[in-house]
Amino acid sequence: MQKKIRVVILVVVLLFVFCWIRDFCIKSLIGTVTSSITGAPTHIGGLSLSIIKQSVRISNFRMYNPKGFSKDILVDIPKIGVACNLKALVTGRIHLKHLELEIKEIGMVKNKDGKLNVDSLKIVAEKSGKKEKKPGKQPVVQIDIVSLDMGRVVSRDYSAGGNSSVVKVYDINLKKTYKNITSVQQLIVLIISEPLKVAGIQGLKMYGAAMFAGVAFLPVGVVFTLTGKDYAQGIFNLTIEQAYDAGFKAIKIAGKVQQENKADGLISAEVDGAKVILKLKKLSEGSTQVTISAREFGLPKPEIASGVMYRLKEQLK
Repeated sequence: MQKKIRVVILVVVLLFVFCWIRDFCIKSLIGTVTSSITGAPTHIGGLSLSIIKQSVRISNFRMYNPKGFSKDILVDIPKIGVACNLKALVTGRIHLKHLELEIKEIGMVKNKDGKLNVDSLKIVAEKSGKKEKKPGKQPVVQIDIVSLDMGRVVSRDYSAGGNSSVVKVYDINLKKTYKNITSVQQLIVLIISEPLKVAGIQGLKMYGAAMFAGVAFLPVGVVFTLTGKDYAQGIFNLTIEQAYDAGFKAIKIAGKVQQENKADGLISAEVDGAKVILKLKKLSEGSTQVTISAREFGLPKPEIASGVMYRLKEQLK
């Protein structure tokens, strides 16, 4: 009886080790291929493969900035879900029936020399005619449907000089569905370029790479659209005095404070050419609502308002 128990335990342990090695190898393969194509470091937090369900779940996929930029995150995807066709692997193909990506954030950085991190990726440099060492032979890929759940784009511009940067946050909150992706290059360009296009950021070399890769087409489905609001709003577990101090520091870093009224919880400032107003509302002794609005020549600038809010949250970390 004890011998049978030991055999069962051994089998369970061997299965666990096999699954761990299998998932580790798949993680390493995905990271290696992605880094080879983009020239940017990649990290995967977790991966699980179900052979019975023919599905893959990936958590905390992160691509970091390429060489020449800070070691911050360029692409942050907390959740990836894949419905795959494992039989296709027998013929040497990767066939994904449905790929779902929850993109939390795309981080666009312009360094002091005016270069953009997204335009400095290897895949963009190759499409721009620069001579780069090409990656080895890539596997044949077919992705039937790709669903992108896009969160936000955080833009940091250091080209003005100094240690500080101009921060703009584009809250996209948009879902789009695409069909017929036929290469890893197409997929990577789609993941990075689509949030930037939705945010309305223009003049990027990345868009040229998207056209070259064949992903400059309209989506087959859109679930949500952008709004024209001019403000960012959040509730913080702070007293109104603490929220005021944090907001004042954030605005002072972002731009120039013009007027302040601590008694009324109001601060007005100029940030990147826009008129910014911070308003505080006391909800309770330890809870405060912060509203930051931004307009330039009467037009809403939600990306600037969200940028100041982003700085405020950084002050509280």
